Amino acid sequence: MTLSEYGLRVLAAVALVLLYVAMCLAIWWRERRRSQRALQEAAELASAREGVLAMLVAYASQTGQAEELARETARLLHTAGESVHLCALDAVDDALLARTQRALFIVSTYGEGDPPDNAALFLSRAMARTPELSHLQYGLLALGDRQYAQFCGFGRALDAWLAAAGARAWFERIEMDNGAAQALTAWQHQLTQVCSLGDMPAWEAPVFGEWTLAARRHMNPGSAGEAVFHIELQPPASEPVHWESGDLVQVCPPADPQHPREYSIASIAADGRVHLLVRQARREDGSPGLASGWLTHEAPIGATVSMRLRAHRNFRLEDNLQRPLVLVGNGTGLAGLRSHLRARAAAGTGPNWLLFGERNAAHDMLYGDELRAWQEKGVLQRLDLAFSRDVAGRVYVQDRLRQAGAELRQWVETGAAIYVCGSLQGMAQGVDQALHELLGAPLVQELVRSGRYRRDVY
Repeated sequence: MTLSEYGLRVLAAVALVLLYVAMCLAIWWRERRRSQRALQEAAELASAREGVLAMLVAYASQTGQAEELARETARLLHTAGESVHLCALDAVDDALLARTQRALFIVSTYGEGDPPDNAALFLSRAMARTPELSHLQYGLLALGDRQYAQFCGFGRALDAWLAAAGARAWFERIEMDNGAAQALTAWQHQLTQVCSLGDMPAWEAPVFGEWTLAARRHMNPGSAGEAVFHIELQPPASEPVHWESGDLVQVCPPADPQHPREYSIASIAADGRVHLLVRQARREDGSPGLASGWLTHEAPIGATVSMRLRAHRNFRLEDNLQRPLVLVGNGTGLAGLRSHLRARAAAGTGPNWLLFGERNAAHDMLYGDELRAWQEKGVLQRLDLAFSRDVAGRVYVQDRLRQAGAELRQWVETGAAIYVCGSLQGMAQGVDQALHELLGAPLVQELVRSGRYRRDVY
């Protein structure tokens, strides 16, 4: 190697180091500004009416919808002159309940009656007993999906617990099925009644943009399961768009625009397009799902898609940007994990460990070329695969996790965060059980509390 070649390599290495430092500073500055905005928002909400006890607006949200509604509720109350304390349900402790006289709860349910992750500690800590809450008046908006037997199960459980503790409901619990507009109308109507605010400012309805279906690719030909498609959506040319890895989209299918469907984004903003990984759903009569069938088959390339981006703060990287990541998922849950891996590849951060499960390696190795390329480049330090139909006795990602228990504990001890994306039934529940076995309940609860254990499950 000549002296000039050596010098060029040194300069290139220095440039990479400087670029990495600049990136870290940019991330730190962005997170600092976000924290400052959150503090400013809290101060502004609480100072709306001097000397008046703030109304508690507490949310329990898995995908962000309940949080979004809670923030809009807080905005309406603040604009109308109310003092508001907005927080996640896990931030509500005995002391806050003891001094709160008025409260609004906006809570979702996922799976069969389970609480969102940011309500799990409240469930185990506060709802495990029955305190004296006769001083508390409250209203409750419960979000759910009627396709599950335990529709609004956590919202109903919270309502029953509040009543048993002596709290007095201003009005009968409002239940919302998949964002139904009539439930929002009823919620705002009740707010005007119980808060004596007269005419409230208008509810800011979500704005859907016109995106373009730009590409579609069948990902699992020959699979024993339903067809899975990689879909690319081009943003509107008239407005800039931005999202973070872990975020979601809501798509309005033409056959039922009143009930948007949510999908995890599989790309990052630098890709220029939103990538989705969509499995064709089947209804009981065998017909395709309204949204999945349209996106994967009926809509022609070039079709207009009514869609909006939605921040999914519970699944973003945020404070875990510089931590090691353990990513666990199955099926189309790879979408949310892929967005994080693309973000990490672009930023040059790691280490990253992916555990992914599907049916057969021959047909269901989604994004296989990309995953192998990341292994070769060092983006993925470890890749564990579980193809359940390829081995006797069926092996799943939770089994791979147990097999690597010692390594998992080592990663967690060095500060790793755990992200789980995919089906709630079977996979996510099995992974959670495995984590409790391997790490112990106290550590798992601490990981949830600190934001180092995050899930996007459905």
